[in-house]
Amino acid sequence: MTTPSVPINVSFPNVSATNTTSTSVRKPDGLGMSLFTMLFGAISNLTALGILARSRGRFRRQSKKSFLLLTVALLVADLLGHVILGAFALHVHLNQGVLQTGEPFCNVFGASMVFFGLCSLFFGFAMAVERCVAITQPFFHVSMVTAAHAKSVVLFLSTFALVLALSPFFSTGRYILQFPKTWCFLPIHGSANTTLVLVFSSLGLFALFFSLFCNIVSGLALLHARIKSRNGNTTPSGSSDRRASTASSASLFCTLDVEMMVQLAAVTVVSCVCWGPFLIHIFMKQFKMHTEPDLLVLIGLRMAAWNQILDPWVYILLRRKMLTRLCCGRYYQGIPTSSNSLLESRRNTINLQ
Repeated sequence: MTTPSVPINVSFPNVSATNTTSTSVRKPDGLGMSLFTMLFGAISNLTALGILARSRGRFRRQSKKSFLLLTVALLVADLLGHVILGAFALHVHLNQGVLQTGEPFCNVFGASMVFFGLCSLFFGFAMAVERCVAITQPFFHVSMVTAAHAKSVVLFLSTFALVLALSPFFSTGRYILQFPKTWCFLPIHGSANTTLVLVFSSLGLFALFFSLFCNIVSGLALLHARIKSRNGNTTPSGSSDRRASTASSASLFCTLDVEMMVQLAAVTVVSCVCWGPFLIHIFMKQFKMHTEPDLLVLIGLRMAAWNQILDPWVYILLRRKMLTRLCCGRYYQGIPTSSNSLLESRRNTINLQ
């Protein structure tokens, strides 16, 4: 689903339980789409991991390593979730009818969706909290938050997600076959065994909401620091001081902190757009009496599945080089260099003579 737990390979109602002719006709299309999306998603995540590996030198400082570790954990969760769930979807397309409620494969399919979905949501939340602390409380972050702490957080969140995913194996709810018989998940429809669905959706919405809140706080703190720096450096001594102030503001705006903040904000927006509809819909359905499957669950499932493909593209597109061109180039473009200023003054002197 953040992300990776909902396979984008799951097809829309193109599998009919009563029409075998329609199934046989549409099977190749679903198989081809599943294979394409699995390969494309895997390549995207591997590319993003490669970009992070090449830029790891910029994360040498202890205060930056924790964010790098959390980012790698998020991309690895996306990659594994996409490949594993994509392989499950391919198996379903190649073996129609293999999914049955209560069967081991259905249970593993459902547990994988819950585990990878929660991992991605939790890691995104942890990244937002880490950046918020680093920006608003830098001294506390430098002294208390280390790479070892980040590894412990990843291990704790992964274990917590695994415990929730394995709960149905210990008589706490169950995984059932979902419409249109191409995926298994916790019982979304009906009034029985709703506890785990409520826990899953509540935790997901909590992670999204507080990730968004932390990003807003961090963004406001960076904006305040930039305005304060610009006002503090502006003096009535002349144009050279104004140029220095502009250059200082530009350099502040183009720091690694801002780059990480922009990437994190993009990841959060993608997660909210992709995951929000699915989580809200399955949460609201637990308080309704009707048990019929609806198309909105499938639409939300597909939207959530796109998260695992869009996440790596945030790091592919929003790199330092791209951000410098988009955000910082305009500042430096209007700042004449010292050599140009000296040449201009000499020209003015010659003209006066």
